[in-house]
Amino acid sequence: MLNIAFIAHDRKKEEIVNFVIAYEHVFVGNTLYSTGTTGQRIMENTKLSIHRFLSGPLGGDQQIGALIAQNEMDLVIFLRDPLMAQPHEPDITALLRLCDVHGIPVATNVATAEILVRALDRGDFGWRELVDLHRPRLGV
Repeated sequence: MLNIAFIAHDRKKEEIVNFVIAYEHVFVGNTLYSTGTTGQRIMENTKLSIHRFLSGPLGGDQQIGALIAQNEMDLVIFLRDPLMAQPHEPDITALLRLCDVHGIPVATNVATAEILVRALDRGDFGWRELVDLHRPRLGV
């Protein structure tokens, strides 16, 4: 069982809902998290249960980032709108940076999300053990 987060900018919410509907069978049995409205829209259109944080601009991105920093997140699907400036861009950058620092796969578009979810569906997601073996220990 993995911890998976869903985030989508406003103009990408329909796209993430359709994506999750298409792969609902893969997400069942995992622990799912999301920013507020994205999670609500997904739950309204699927049978999935999602722990919803605040909306992204109100701190939801940072709440998911806290799980990443505590090594409690395995995969992030964050459908970003690259053509629209976001008022909370520093939070978005911080979230993506945390994914890089902690070796967490993050998909920022449907093409990449599909590759990651298909790997998850095949059971080909053993990267977590490899990342933990090679992660530098702080304070050592």
